[in-house]
Amino acid sequence: MLGPNRYGKAETRLVRVSRDGDTHGLVDLNVSIALAGDLEATHATGDNAAVLPTDTMKNTVYAFAKEHGVGEPEDFALLLAGWFVGSQDQVDRATVSIESFAWDRLGPHSFARRGDCTRTTTVTVTATTTQVVSGLTGLVLLNTTDSEFHGFVRDGYTTLPETTDRILATAVDAKWRHSGDTGDFGQSYEKAVEALKSGFVGTYSFSLQQTLMAMGSRVLTERPEIAEVRLALPNKHHYLVDLSPFDLTNENEVFIAGDRPYGLIEGSVVRDDAPAATAEWWL
Repeated sequence: MLGPNRYGKAETRLVRVSRDGDTHGLVDLNVSIALAGDLEATHATGDNAAVLPTDTMKNTVYAFAKEHGVGEPEDFALLLAGWFVGSQDQVDRATVSIESFAWDRLGPHSFARRGDCTRTTTVTVTATTTQVVSGLTGLVLLNTTDSEFHGFVRDGYTTLPETTDRILATAVDAKWRHSGDTGDFGQSYEKAVEALKSGFVGTYSFSLQQTLMAMGSRVLTERPEIAEVRLALPNKHHYLVDLSPFDLTNENEVFIAGDRPYGLIEGSVVRDDAPAATAEWWL
């Protein structure tokens, strides 16, 4: 018996140049599309009468970029998802996920790729519902102090020492679900990122879990259009180097930046009156 299924075109790379006069605009996206609906026949017998080719999905991305422009990734994803649900009777759900790569302007037509993090968007559209999730991945943050970790469970395998002053570093993966009419998705994104950073900076942390709650709460407090924030925070460990063989005292100054393994803290912060999600989503 066939269970839940979907299919689509993954990671269509799109670069759109806007040539309005001498100053050009640049949008750099990675677009993935997934469709679900009445697709049992192709799984059961190979009958493709209801299958829109994934190559057509790719072509639609490029054609829409030309005909409609791109704008904010959320708006472009809404346009694409709405088209597939509206134009294909057999499709009852379309999900469009976009990674947006930022470029800093160096001149009228010159740019440098920004490497701090990647903006993300996932839009899911059905005949009756629309869900917009914005986010980012790879936002690296670090506090050199104002972080402690102690009072934790100990058993026969515990060797970790307690600390009242440590480096707290993470590479934030975050997604937030919009609750209604957001208006300007670009401004909403910028302000949400500022709130995440402020929550990290302004929290004296006794655990990374506490920091996660503070960051998500700050976003909900400052951005009324957002219903829920989901965060994945890897604990990028920094280990104090033993300098005693060199007759040197390490007063919390010299560290080894650990790679793996690492702690991974995940959780969501939800507004009390938030409307329920209309589609599954996670990080």
